Amino acid sequence: MEEELPGSIGISVSFALRLGQAFFSVASLLFMCVGVQFYAYTSFCFLVTIKGLVIPWSLTLAMVDAFSMFVKRQSRQVQIVSVIVIGDWVLSFLSLAAACSTASVSDFMVTEAGASFCDGKLCSRYQLSAAMACLSWSLSLASALFNLWLLPSLYSNF
Repeated sequence: MEEELPGSIGISVSFALRLGQAFFSVASLLFMCVGVQFYAYTSFCFLVTIKGLVIPWSLTLAMVDAFSMFVKRQSRQVQIVSVIVIGDWVLSFLSLAAACSTASVSDFMVTEAGASFCDGKLCSRYQLSAAMACLSWSLSLASALFNLWLLPSLYSNF
């Protein structure tokens, strides 16, 4: 039996990381979208778009992990893991860009612009959304690194 690498597809760590990504992405979307006019700012629209991509990606891979844990068989196919690694890295970089742009715009609105752009409660929601996006990105980066760590071992067996 092959050894389990931490965070690799089909084990509980990967499942927890995927659920965490989805949870923090949903939280970021809720803070950004519910009762807020986010569409006036490009960086906020970018965050909503990227989180709209991250949520189905994370939930789909969480279901794959849950199925793999249920049948007690890990996916060790090079092509599947390669697609997951590429998708994780692309979404990780996009999540970082969206989180940073949202954080910088919300920080500008609070410190430089003052009350002319948004009141305290609205700006705090933007900041909370950026914080949740950063937490989601950190879990996404962890998943990408774990799967990238797994990939060379699959090629050596190929």
